[in-house]
Amino acid sequence: MVKFQETQLDRTFSALSDPTRRALLARLEAEDALSVSELAQPFAMSLPAVMKHLDVLSDAGLITRTKTGRTVSCRLNADPMEEAMGWLARYQRFWTQRLDALEAMLNERRQERGPAGEGGGGA
Repeated sequence: MVKFQETQLDRTFSALSDPTRRALLARLEAEDALSVSELAQPFAMSLPAVMKHLDVLSDAGLITRTKTGRTVSCRLNADPMEEAMGWLARYQRFWTQRLDALEAMLNERRQERGPAGEGGGGA
């Protein structure tokens, strides 16, 4: 049996795949730090459910947690998203090149047909 170990990129995308986790990150982006109860407040789910989402975000390195007394505060750590953005940028370049080539081909065909589709084969 092959043992699979998730890479940082896999953990990042997995964590970002859930809309609740993305909403939690958006709240943390807007605030310097929020307690777990403050983060959970707008969500229609139990505190343990929110804690599970925070565990996934923490495991992916997207948040850091600090405990002061009985209060656990969370902060955004966007560093793991940098690798994800780099991975996505490669595919953005790929699709941009493909779409640019398609646009060039369509422009060539328009020029061959002349104004208002003259010389074309019709539809």
